[in-house]
Amino acid sequence: ATMPLNKIREKQNQRARKEFMINERIVITGIGLTSPLGNSLNEMRTNLLEKKSGIVHKEIRHMGVVAMGQCQFDETKYQPKKMRKRGTRVGAISIYCANEALNAAGVDINSLDKNRIGVYLGITEHGNVETENEIHDLYNTHNKDVSYWSHHHNPRTVANNPAGEVTLNLGITGPHYTIGAACAAGNLGLIQGLQMLRLGEVDLALCGGVSESTETFGIFAAFKSQGALGEHVDPSLATRPLDKNRNGIVVSEGGAIYVLERLSDAKKRGAQIIAEIVGYHSNSDATDFVLPNTERQIECMEKALLKAGLKTCDIDIVSMHATGTTQGDIQECHAVQKLFNNHHTLVNATKGFIGHAMGAAGALELAG
Repeated sequence: ATMPLNKIREKQNQRARKEFMINERIVITGIGLTSPLGNSLNEMRTNLLEKKSGIVHKEIRHMGVVAMGQCQFDETKYQPKKMRKRGTRVGAISIYCANEALNAAGVDINSLDKNRIGVYLGITEHGNVETENEIHDLYNTHNKDVSYWSHHHNPRTVANNPAGEVTLNLGITGPHYTIGAACAAGNLGLIQGLQMLRLGEVDLALCGGVSESTETFGIFAAFKSQGALGEHVDPSLATRPLDKNRNGIVVSEGGAIYVLERLSDAKKRGAQIIAEIVGYHSNSDATDFVLPNTERQIECMEKALLKAGLKTCDIDIVSMHATGTTQGDIQECHAVQKLFNNHHTLVNATKGFIGHAMGAAGALELAG
């Protein structure tokens, strides 16, 4: 049977549209964040340029006093106290950042088809805060009576919880999930948003990374057992990335969520365009649990430049991961030095001022 002409044309149009979207330019039109150095892009950047430190000393259960980076934002600015009590700290971070991003982008979410909005958030760890608190109460308050265990525990600790709390808050009915990719998770959240826009799965993406790491003693204890927890009598000197006297990581919390759109859609609504994502790449070291591999880092940067159509001499600044660990910083410096072997490319290391925000690190440091 011969396909009707109108059906043939419809299929041709669909194919053409799909091919166009695969090559669509993707832009950032809004950024919402909370960090140890402020609760907006302008505030964080101003404090960074003024060389202020957001790292403080605080007492943590079972650990004593440790250096950390903690956020000071209004958890109930965009949600009622009842919902905050029902949810999680990282959910509150996610809700705050998502709403701030939409406001910055000038997006009225209620005027959009909420089936066509996606939420993609990178995380490093999730659920251990709630579990630690429940176990603490079980042994110290409830005499091991599990009937006191919260019936909210399961929905609070499922991996997609941070993105899910955003969809509940904003009534978003499109796809949502979290992406676990260690310290690169925030970057992978952005890549996922970009890819879903180009595939035509969504028309607007809320993406980035979030972390509530400072709420759990376990992560501090783990880094201390590795000999990688940064310490100093002056908390602002507890982590010193790229410094010859560096001695480890300072754990921080935070979040940064971006509004991504196709360039054509952003222009259509007259949006202010902050930046364009022109290239990216992701790979795996496959050599060690924690120590980075210099060659794989070089390969990842080379592939990102290739996709962007850029050369190393086109790059003005490289945002280093630079956690302040003895070996990790060396491996990364070797990679950057080998690839950007010129005199004008600069490097920066934001963690010296805000600490390591784990799943939020990549997204926060892109903003900073």
